[in-house]
Amino acid sequence: MTTSTPTVGALLRTWRERRGISQLELAGRADSSSRHISFIETGRSRPSEEMVLRLADRLDVPVRERNSLLLAAGYAPRYAQTALDDPSMETLREGIERLLTGYEPYPALVVDATYTVVAANRGIMMLLDGLPEHLLTPPLNAMRITLHPEGLAPRIRNLAEWRGHLLAQMERQIALARSEPLRALYEEVSSYPVAERAGDGEPREPVPYIALPLVIEHDGHLLSFVSSIATFNTPMDVTVAELAIETMLPADPATVKYLRSLGD
Repeated sequence: MTTSTPTVGALLRTWRERRGISQLELAGRADSSSRHISFIETGRSRPSEEMVLRLADRLDVPVRERNSLLLAAGYAPRYAQTALDDPSMETLREGIERLLTGYEPYPALVVDATYTVVAANRGIMMLLDGLPEHLLTPPLNAMRITLHPEGLAPRIRNLAEWRGHLLAQMERQIALARSEPLRALYEEVSSYPVAERAGDGEPREPVPYIALPLVIEHDGHLLSFVSSIATFNTPMDVTVAELAIETMLPADPATVKYLRSLGD
């Protein structure tokens, strides 16, 4: 048996269809013509390196996959993949450390493309206090820790809503990127049993939050957070491109007061 490697045209067509845009629309975004886009996709025309990168940018192709497009077109990969412990990443590591420390006492962490925890501050470790060792053995995974029935799940008061939010987030990522590890993680965490809590079926009063909060118990206190996720702007390295910084902003005065009291 022989297996054929997808051509750059076939890969670009897959990304275009995944984004739900026509050849004409892509041509307009890339300052090209629908005829040229058609020729590239069917293999009648070989795109230049600059055109591959331009189309990848207009299609919002992940940096890792841009290297695959370049290789399929016969060009060298453009983006390196440097380990975070490499000496050249020292400035990045220091910057992440300062950011996470500066956000304390509020929780913040950095994860990679499959939610492996790269770094976390004391606010996060406070929330993880008391979890079983098998969940806290490196490498830690944020989705697994949050949704596992022995993890944070039993402490989350609005678990049904928060679980649905996280799974929908992963579904969107899977739709936007070809990642078998991410899909495997999704299959794992979505299969975890969800224990019913007293009052789960009761109607909830509307809350004046600007976004869905994470409502979680800690040491007899009810804490509420709204999370925000940030990524690096125009990264030139696969590792950096796949990092995400999640910060958790207190959603009510009681949470602010409690977290600040811990540092007193």
